[in-house]
Parts: sequence; structure tokens; C-alpha cells
Amino acid sequence: MRHLKAEDHLRMAWKNGGGETVEIAAHPPGTGLGGFDWRVSMATVAADGPFSLFPGIDRTLAILDGAGMDLAVEGHGAHRLTRDRVPLAFPGDAPAEARLVAGPVTDLNVMTRRSAVRQRVTRLSGLVPPFAASGRWIVVVAVDASSVVVDGRWVPLARRDALLGEGGATIGGGDPVDLFVVEIDAVAAS
Repeated sequence: MRHLKAEDHLRMAWKNGGGETVEIAAHPPGTGLGGFDWRVSMATVAADGPFSLFPGIDRTLAILDGAGMDLAVEGHGAHRLTRDRVPLAFPGDAPAEARLVAGPVTDLNVMTRRSAVRQRVTRLSGLVPPFAASGRWIVVVAVDASSVVVDGRWVPLARRDALLGEGGATIGGGDPVDLFVVEIDAVAAS
């Protein structure tokens, strides 16, 4: 797996111009906000407001820092997102409105093109048994600094560092960790 250091993540403006996103990894690389099949990023949300629409994109959102946000997604109800809650999956083409609970949050945002790929996002926190990640692509994001075991090899990760790999990997089974594991697979041709 390739180590992606936090200081090397790509910064760019939000699609709606309301803030900045930090791209951890995307495929194909370098396609920006319009041409990706999948994208894993982080953003600081500092004010209440609408989310950008991404037609044909499925999203999963999780809170990395802050008290949380209430996210109302048209046709899918309202959801409270906090650091301790399960990530929320929703269609990127559904209008969504965020209301901060108590100040800014930093979120993890996974976006996948519905016609090309699908995603699974899992949080590993504390002492965890080995987790068998599968997928064409795997992205591991460190919420905080962690030393993680990947396929039997210790890998020290700084806060917000990531690992990017292709194919399966066994993750965890060592020191306490605080990670998100993103598994991405191609959609079967019909």
C-alpha cells in the first residue's frame, strides 16, 4: 500500500465555492471534481448551508472533528452525524442541508460514481481484530496518529495520513487504532 502523507493531500475549492476540500485520493487521479469515478476527501464545514449537488454520485459522510452536524437529505430524512456515529450514506444528487451542532466540523467524504463503482466505509477504533478489507481499491484514513498493521507489516500513520492500495488487505490486530477503511469495487457489467 502506498503511504499518502497528510501534508501532500491536494487542496481545492468546494464545488459550490463555500469552502475548501482536501483530496486524499481519487481515481482517475487528477480529474478534479468532475471526472472522478471515486474520490476520498476531507473538508471543514464552518457554517450551516446546502451541500453541493453531485448528479450520479453516491456519498458517505463521517465526522472526524467537532461536535457534529445535522444533515437533512431530501427524501432520506434528517440525521445527526458525530464522531461516534456510523458514517451516513446518501445520494449526492439529493439536495442536502447541513446545520452545525456547536461550531465547525471536519468531515470525511467518500464519493463514488454510481454507474462505475460502489463503496463500503468502515470505522476501526480501539483494539480491533484483524479486518479483512476487500475491494479493487482500498483507502485507509488515519483519524488520529496510529500505528497500524497492514498484511503483517507495521505502518506508522500521522494524523490524517492515508494508505492507498489495490486488491485485498488485512488491517489492524496490534495497537489501538482510529481509522476509516474505504473499500471500492467496480460495478459488475450487465
